[in-house]
Amino acid sequence: MNDEPVLRASGVHKRYEGGPQTVEVLAGVELELRPQRTLAVVGASGSGKSTLLHVLGGLEQADAGRIEVCGSAWSALSPAAQGAWRNHHVGFVYQFHHLLPEFSALDNVAMPLRIRRAAGADARRAAAAMLDQVGLGARAAHRPGELSGGERQRVALARALVTRPNLLLADEPTGNLDADNAERMVALLLQVVREQRGALVLVTHDRELARRCDTQLLLAKGRLQPI
Repeated sequence: MNDEPVLRASGVHKRYEGGPQTVEVLAGVELELRPQRTLAVVGASGSGKSTLLHVLGGLEQADAGRIEVCGSAWSALSPAAQGAWRNHHVGFVYQFHHLLPEFSALDNVAMPLRIRRAAGADARRAAAAMLDQVGLGARAAHRPGELSGGERQRVALARALVTRPNLLLADEPTGNLDADNAERMVALLLQVVREQRGALVLVTHDRELARRCDTQLLLAKGRLQPI
């Protein structure tokens, strides 16, 4: 069974120009995550947690250092190749669901597979199965406006998981949920990541939620530190 790292980051720096001042958000991040392992990153507001996820997932380019997902470095891939690699290996879950309002839950979940040019029937079949897994099979035909906040967030989770990504990046995924829906969301995240032999990086301000993950790290002054 392959136990090679899903994610490896070494010497990662990211800075922003803020007028006359340069702000170094990431200052030499080191990280390694293997299959079926979960990591929570906590930190103060503005500490760079979301930037870290974007850089790890190849949505933003690091200024220095190397990030590998499933053995390939983002810096070694063309923009088109990065998009294809991300579609096959990385899933994102955000605090806001970002569902397309004109499409049904089923079609929202099928979208990553359609982008991959999967046959329509195959994409819809996989999307239906994933909606069943998150407990929303009966709501497949509903548009986002017809769903509750917790249901919309579960649809977004199903969309992130339908491609069976190796790496799941979750940015405050329970931030807009009540306690019951937050608990359901976290349980689903942890269950599916382990069943699919993926890896999870979860950004949260909630220390109780963070303790559900295998490892907890604090992002402070641009570096990841043990809590």
